[in-house]
Amino acid sequence: MTSAELRKKYLDFFKSKGHAIIPSAPLVPANDPTVLFTTAGMHPLVPYLLGEQHPGGKRVTSAQKCIRTGDIEEVGDNVHLTFFEMLGNWSFGDYFKQEAIEWSWEFLTDKKWLGINPDQLAFSVFEGDKDAPRDEESAAIWKSLGAKPERLAYLPKADNWWGPAGETGPCGPDTEMFYWTGSKDAMPEKFDPEDGAWVEIWNDVFMQYNKTAAGKFETLKQRNVDTGMGLDRVLAVLNGHASVYDTELFTPMFEVVGKSQPLTSNDEIKKIRIVLDHVRASVFIVADGVEPSNKDRGYVLRRLLRRSLVHGRLLGLRPNWLKALVGKVIEIYHETYHELVDDSEKIFGVILEEEKKFGKTLEKGLREFEKIMRSKSPDDTRISGTDAFNLYQSYGFPWELTSELAEQSGQKIARKEFEKEFKKHQELSRTASAGRFKGGLADHTEKIVRLHTATHLLNVGLRQVLGGEVWQKGSNITEERTRFDFTHPKKLTDEEKQKVEELVNGWIGADLPVKKEILSLEDARKLGAIGVFGEKYPDTVSVYSIVDPKTGDVISREFCGGPHVERTGVIGRFKIIKEEAISAGVRRIKAVVT
Repeated sequence: MTSAELRKKYLDFFKSKGHAIIPSAPLVPANDPTVLFTTAGMHPLVPYLLGEQHPGGKRVTSAQKCIRTGDIEEVGDNVHLTFFEMLGNWSFGDYFKQEAIEWSWEFLTDKKWLGINPDQLAFSVFEGDKDAPRDEESAAIWKSLGAKPERLAYLPKADNWWGPAGETGPCGPDTEMFYWTGSKDAMPEKFDPEDGAWVEIWNDVFMQYNKTAAGKFETLKQRNVDTGMGLDRVLAVLNGHASVYDTELFTPMFEVVGKSQPLTSNDEIKKIRIVLDHVRASVFIVADGVEPSNKDRGYVLRRLLRRSLVHGRLLGLRPNWLKALVGKVIEIYHETYHELVDDSEKIFGVILEEEKKFGKTLEKGLREFEKIMRSKSPDDTRISGTDAFNLYQSYGFPWELTSELAEQSGQKIARKEFEKEFKKHQELSRTASAGRFKGGLADHTEKIVRLHTATHLLNVGLRQVLGGEVWQKGSNITEERTRFDFTHPKKLTDEEKQKVEELVNGWIGADLPVKKEILSLEDARKLGAIGVFGEKYPDTVSVYSIVDPKTGDVISREFCGGPHVERTGVIGRFKIIKEEAISAGVRRIKAVVT
């Protein structure tokens, strides 16, 4: 089965069950300040999981682009990836366990769909604890469908419970589906979750509780279903591959770099896989508007690219391998993600410029390494772990590169000392990251809702003052401020910023009504609704309009999931606090309301 066939089968199946197919949201969350990237299919759907009305109705399905870097050190094994597609289906207060599990079984086992032999499947459910009872309901549904009792495992919260990712919020038990990847002759009768030959392929989450600040688990009024099936992983197991890197999504990339998995050592295989994974992820991240930097998303992108460049150097890849690999990624995905072709010039430009910059950094690092070597006495054959870590922190030299250079010079590195410094660095990074991006469902406090509507007014104000060539490129809203990225070639003058502020505050002072409508995409465009530049929208959309009832003038009309204030008068005083360039032709405004 090909990736295109699997993706289509999944979406077609759930369409036949009354689900609206929605396009993948961008990797950069539009209005969720809690995460750097979209890490699961549910992220773009947060408002609807919390009760907002989805334009597609109460049942939707998608193939969502995702980025996860929490397991970056594991990338290169048989299952871990940085970029992947998550196939998912959702119920917003509609169907629950019975239908979700029945449909999972049908899609997996029916010959019309995946046609998996039920004997190759196993399942886990929540074992229960002081917070919530044992999930006998899910277990009973699996058994009624034909699952063998010995293939059912009851597991604790650590394995079969979702959320909340933050301190509070929606959460609940889940049930997971596993596929036997070992020899059929060796397939055991009883399911052992610790046996690595059982690979998880699908997860149905049942959001039925809300965890309060007091630590209590209360029953939700709106019970949701949130599911996830990793396309790469399922594609691998269905085609009998031992690794996600054996599928048709990766084999053409191996050919481009001139390496064959069967003909390389295990160490080389992992390095090659890291290169392919990181370049693929980088292509998609750049396509969604991120550029390398030393902060936040830009830092993640820079780390992925530089890590792949270091491994490419260690592998001795031929000249121009990166350019060729970027082209191959675009070729593999061009039919599904047309934006890769549309933005190919930008993708090549950003990635190859970073390659050029890092080349200079590597040269500086090599000179620093030579300086370390010159400072050592002839009988000293040891490089300190602190020096090795400084090469990592300042010049991007990973352990492998410094170790190879040391070995070529007849030196050894104090590995334990390096690991101690590296661990300290990781802990500081995690602490900073946890404070800045706490994870979990997007915050919809009163302040954030006010800022959300103010951001729509800011968009209109900019277009009126600077002209219709201004388009939103993204936004990020926290309790403290709104951050708005937009297309414009030059710095705003003080007069322009003042005019924008006056317009926004004028609309706030007029106390205009904010109206939500569910419209077809065609009708919304006819009405002049605008959205994020380059973003795909489903056939049915929610549109928020701000109209002056006295004149009938449309002040703002945008595609948006919400939520928003009911009237602009509650927003407060709007103030621009910073305006700056973030890339060629794109600027950023930070603003507050008081």
